[in-house]
Amino acid sequence: MRLRVEFTTEPFDLDEAPAHALAAREVIEAAELDAVDVGPFGNTAEGGVDTVLTAVDALLRKSLEAGATRISLQVNVVGEGGE
Repeated sequence: MRLRVEFTTEPFDLDEAPAHALAAREVIEAAELDAVDVGPFGNTAEGGVDTVLTAVDALLRKSLEAGATRISLQVNVVGEGGE
């Protein structure tokens, strides 16, 4: 099964990326995910089920540790195959 995760972390800072946003970005970019797209108002990544769920766990933990007060995420099944 393949999954797509979309997420944002808050609070927002339009002048520079806050520590929690950088932590989330580092987790997603370090994971072995496909089609990673990071941006100021939303981020997406796709991959096999185990890889995505492991990355989501790390993303939640690291973002909260770095000061996130809210994390919005959505996970969708986008296909079969992979892990």
